[in-house]
This record gives sequence, structure tokens and C-alpha cells, in this order.
Amino acid sequence: MVEYNKTEGIKNNVLGTKNCIDVAIKYHVKKFVLISTDKAVRPTNVMGATKRIAELYAQNSNWNGTEITAVRFGNVLGSSGSVIPKFKKQIAEGGPITITHPDITRYFMLIPEACQLVLQAASIGKGGDILILDMGESVKIVDLAKNMIKLSGNNDIDIKFTGLRPGEKLYEELLINESDKMTEYNSIAIAKAHKYDLKKLQMDISALLKCEDKLSKIKDIVPEFMHADLKKKEKRNYVIKPSFTSPIVTEGIVEHPQIVTEGIEHPQIIPAMAYREKVTII
Repeated sequence: MVEYNKTEGIKNNVLGTKNCIDVAIKYHVKKFVLISTDKAVRPTNVMGATKRIAELYAQNSNWNGTEITAVRFGNVLGSSGSVIPKFKKQIAEGGPITITHPDITRYFMLIPEACQLVLQAASIGKGGDILILDMGESVKIVDLAKNMIKLSGNNDIDIKFTGLRPGEKLYEELLINESDKMTEYNSIAIAKAHKYDLKKLQMDISALLKCEDKLSKIKDIVPEFMHADLKKKEKRNYVIKPSFTSPIVTEGIVEHPQIVTEGIEHPQIIPAMAYREKVTII
């Protein structure tokens, strides 16, 4: 939904979070817990990237006596956005169960676990912390679907693969870097804090709300953001800058064994088949 409504997603996840945090600080609220998502880790979609900006604002806004903590959730089983109600409905209708990709995996947690994490975050979290629940191994969605079909007793239900949706990842992650410390609870880790000058972040958010190229501005704030449309733009703007190395002179022709190219994504070395310069040997 957010992929097709980028501006509204930015207003809700970024501006909405900023407004709530600012008001909490203004009125000396003691604790503030931001609900984030595992999609905020190396995001490939606007939903995850805007949640990452919200995390950055939460991590760098702790002052005036307000402790702001964030919690990262995986998928909550049985919630309104879970695949479980969707699969149940599709099984009841005789199928097929629709899954985007046969290899897609997700982390799952139960509703009680999600509630406990929020309460524990408010209790043990310090200003700037991002708390992450150990959710064990990620689960293949196709295996979950097969188990639900088996439990239903109707083995005639088919599974249909529809293709990844815009911005959807095959797998989610919980940490951008390794967590720097554990809490008193073995199942809860704290992600390493990322410093971002608050005044600059506020200006960047203001610019994001006003600019036309939302994706590029999001990437300025969240460098690890890798949206498919940005990749296409990088390919269109790819520039080759030859940097000749170790020329070999043979019969009046300079042959460059390799040319180092400087691209937007990363430098590359390519064979210099097409790069031959005529020279005059004196």
C-alpha cells in the first residue's frame, strides 16, 4: 500500500512519528516507545525506509527528560496484517493459497510476545535504544502454507506463486550491524545506536516533505536504502571515466590492457577491447 502512496506513507511514518515525539518531549512525557519493523533494516521499500527514518529521529531526540525507545517487530501471527487470516480465508474458499515466491521467508512472533516486548521496552529501554526480540529462525512461507493445508484436511488446495510485489524482499533482517549489547533478558538485544545530528535530520525531513524526488531524498537520509526504481535510475546515469593503466605500444598503437571505470554503484574493471589510440612514434 505504501509503495503506491509514497507521499502519504512519508507523512504517516516520518512526519507523524516526528510530531508525536516532539509533543512528548514538549510536555515532559517520561517514556515513549516507537513501534518499528524488521523492514527498516537495509530497506528495499518505502515502508521500511520511512520506518528507519522514524528510528533515527527516535534515537537522536532524547532530551528534556523524555526517554525514547524503539522496538523492531517481525510478523505478528494472528494480527490483521498476518498471512494466517489470509491463508485461512483462501483455504475456506477452496484455494488456491497465493504466495509471492517459493523461497520467501519471514520472522514470526506471537501477539503476547509483541505485547511483552513493548512493555519491557518501556521498562528496561534507555533513551536511544532499539530493542529486538530473538524470534529464532525465519520461516519459509510456503512451509507454513503447506502445514495449514495439511491441518485443514483438504489436500486438494493448490499453492500459486504470484511474484514478488514492488519493494518486497525474499528475507528480512533484524540488525543493520551486530547488536552491541544484550539486555537482562536473554531473548532481547539492543541494536547499535546510529548518531545523526538532530537539526540536520529535521532539515532533511522538511526537505523530504517538499521535494519531488522522494526516493532520492530518502536515500540521502538512509544510505542503505536500495529501492528498485533507484537502481534503474543509477543504471541510466551510469558514467564511464577511463583511467588508462600500463599502456603497451606496438606498431604505433597504444593498447590499454584494462580500463578502470567509475560508476555510481561501484568501480569496475573492464577489458579495453574498444580503447585503442593511434600514436606517432618518433
